[in-house]
Amino acid sequence: MQFIKTHWFDIGFILSFPILIMLWKQGNFFDNVSSLLWLSLVSLFWHQFEEYRYPGYFIRMLNTVMYKSDNPASYPLNPFTSLIVNGVMGWTFYAAAALFYQQALWLGIATILVSMGNVIAHTFLFNIKGKTLYNPGMATAILLFLPLACRFFYIIHQQQLVTSLDYVIGVPLGIALNVMILKLIDWLKNIR
Repeated sequence: MQFIKTHWFDIGFILSFPILIMLWKQGNFFDNVSSLLWLSLVSLFWHQFEEYRYPGYFIRMLNTVMYKSDNPASYPLNPFTSLIVNGVMGWTFYAAAALFYQQALWLGIATILVSMGNVIAHTFLFNIKGKTLYNPGMATAILLFLPLACRFFYIIHQQQLVTSLDYVIGVPLGIALNVMILKLIDWLKNIR
């Protein structure tokens, strides 16, 4: 368990390459929802790698900037919570969105909204509160999450794939997932 807790983001980064090879072999990966959602998962893997490996000081930054922690290395956000939020919850929802997009486009909408929550948090919230120009996760949020989100919404409208019901389910779920991320940090703050 210790290996998983300290290397889940490395595992995700490694998993991104077979997915990219699969997409490259299929071609036209910017023109269909399935490929965009797989790219969204890859973007999540790279985002987490930026946050936790290189440059990798996300836990310390978040605990200092958002919580004014006396123990920024592990309180309230700690490695176990990071694994649950990102490795379990994030990977599950993003992979399910890619796998089941035809039956549940609303799940794709929800995960894209989580990505957009990251764009807002990393670009504005963390930098304003921390009085910085960069924080770990910001580069992938701006360079990967933001263009993929724009392309996703363009494609689902252009190809008339989205319904009102997809938005009725997907938007509240996306908001709930963003809130759940913050709640889990609080709920799991004492677990090491």
